[in-house]
Amino acid sequence: MSEVAVPILQIGDTLLVTLQGDLDDATVVRIEQHLTEEVARTQAAGVLIDVSGLTVVDSFIARVLARVVGMIRLLGAQAAIVGIAPAVAITLVELGIPMGHLDTALNAEQGLALLRRLRDDAVRGDGYGAD
Repeated sequence: MSEVAVPILQIGDTLLVTLQGDLDDATVVRIEQHLTEEVARTQAAGVLIDVSGLTVVDSFIARVLARVVGMIRLLGAQAAIVGIAPAVAITLVELGIPMGHLDTALNAEQGLALLRRLRDDAVRGDGYGAD
C-alpha cells in the first residue's frame, strides 16, 4: 500500500484527520482506507474530519466524505465533519449529494463536544444504532 500523506492524530479515544489543499481522487480513496483501518486498529470511539483546509470540494470528495462517515459508524465510532468553509457548504448543497446523516461542527472544539454528546446519546439509547 502506498503511503498516505495525511497524518491521523490520536487524541485520547478520538482520531483527528485534517484534509488540506487540492485532493485528487486517488488520494481521497487512500485517506478513506487508511482512516477506516486506523479506526479499527485503535478502536477509536470518535473521529473528527477537519475539512477547514479544503477550498474546493467536488462531487467525488463529497461522496467519499459521506461514505467514510458511514464506514466509521459501522466500525462502532462516532464521526463529525468540522471546519466546513462557507463556499464549501454552498457547493455541497448545490451538488445535491445526500449528506443529511453527517454530523457537523464549526471547529474541532465544538466537534469534540458533539462527539461526546453523540456517544452519551448512544449509551442512553437515544442515538444512532439505538433500538
